Amino acid sequence: MNTAKLQIIDTIIEKKSTINCGGKIIDLSEPKVMGILNITPDSFFDGGKNFNIFDVKNNINNMINAGVDIIDIGAISSRPGADIISVEEEKTRLFPVLELLKNEFAELIVSVDTFRAEIAEESVSKYGVSIINDISAGELDNDMFATIAKLNVPYIIMHMPGNPKNMQLNTKYKNLEDNIFEYFQKKHEELKLLGVHDIIIDLGFGFGKTLDQNYFLLKKLDNFKIFNLPILVGVSRKSMIHKLLDISPNESLNGTNVVNTIALMNGANIIRVHDVQEANEAIEIYNKYKSIKK
Repeated sequence: MNTAKLQIIDTIIEKKSTINCGGKIIDLSEPKVMGILNITPDSFFDGGKNFNIFDVKNNINNMINAGVDIIDIGAISSRPGADIISVEEEKTRLFPVLELLKNEFAELIVSVDTFRAEIAEESVSKYGVSIINDISAGELDNDMFATIAKLNVPYIIMHMPGNPKNMQLNTKYKNLEDNIFEYFQKKHEELKLLGVHDIIIDLGFGFGKTLDQNYFLLKKLDNFKIFNLPILVGVSRKSMIHKLLDISPNESLNGTNVVNTIALMNGANIIRVHDVQEANEAIEIYNKYKSIKK
């Protein structure tokens, strides 16, 4: 075990299995489903599907009926090679949907997928968003960590080299597992010093990783439980599935469920998905399997 991992063992004592979402305590010792609601024209799987309020309401209701625990809303595509839109365009796409959620779905736990502190601030303070999901872990906005500390909301930090435009040019690592360990250790220490305690880690499947690297991390997932922080896994319909199987994202539901089940068995606390019902079925089977004594 390398020095960085030994330092983690020395500095982390208490296991974190709950998060406080606006006064609602969410117990992550049992896996939860995060449903994806992309309000973008260019996301790799569902781009353009939620570009009017009727469709948004319909998809939210479908996810609620399927038993979603958290809905994660993103207004910027983070697919490989995607252009980064302006902050004003992000607001134009995002805030009307947050207004709808605030007015008609107030009981929902809502996460906003953004790397901008300005968007995070307004999403929480004006629209009551409970979680901020930052694919850059503060790397793309130097104000994000201080903003999260002020907002006092759960914060998802993901590993991504560079940004969506260039991340797939950055897949060479001296040691992938150690690199990500050190990345999360540094981020965790910075956030703790600022008083942020509800932290969730996301290894960033598909973000600056090759197909083989994605499966390597899937196999090593339980090693990251050393942080004693909840782990989010987002593999839904990604290229690590459809490229391996030589199928399209539309045909990747079965493969997604297989990978999610492996992730659950290796310690995932939250699975982020397009298909909520099927994810809940995977969790139900996993829970039954786990409950049986040998």
